[in-house]
Amino acid sequence: MATGTHTVEVPVGIDHVWDFVSDMEKWAKLVPGYNAHEMIDDKHSTWTFKGNVGVLKKTVEVEIIILEWVAPSKVTFELKGLSDNFTGNGYFLAESIDAENTKMTGFLEVVAGGLAGPVLNPIFKPIVPKATQMLTDRVANKIKLVHV
Repeated sequence: MATGTHTVEVPVGIDHVWDFVSDMEKWAKLVPGYNAHEMIDDKHSTWTFKGNVGVLKKTVEVEIIILEWVAPSKVTFELKGLSDNFTGNGYFLAESIDAENTKMTGFLEVVAGGLAGPVLNPIFKPIVPKATQMLTDRVANKIKLVHV
């Protein structure tokens, strides 16, 4: 199992953070390795990522299911590999510091299964924290550009 958590302070109110993270269309292209996504409905989508996993160049298809929208503070989701055997979950959490500053945390956990699991899980351990940090920072920076 690989996990990543990253927290940043965003110089905007919590409602601006919520406005951005509660709409996947606003941040989808910020996900590391993003290639494309398709919204099935407001809680289900499929995503395609391209990237390097160890020495392999790979395209991966993932189903994302929103489990919970808790305005204005949390979006929780789970993911399931459609092209490969892995599962995971994650969230964006926003906590108001004051009227003009918000602490935003991104979390992601991924577990590879099947025969490749023992090989992929150690490869995922350094990748998932870096990807979580990159996404959280990119989202925070985009929010700053839009609202500051």
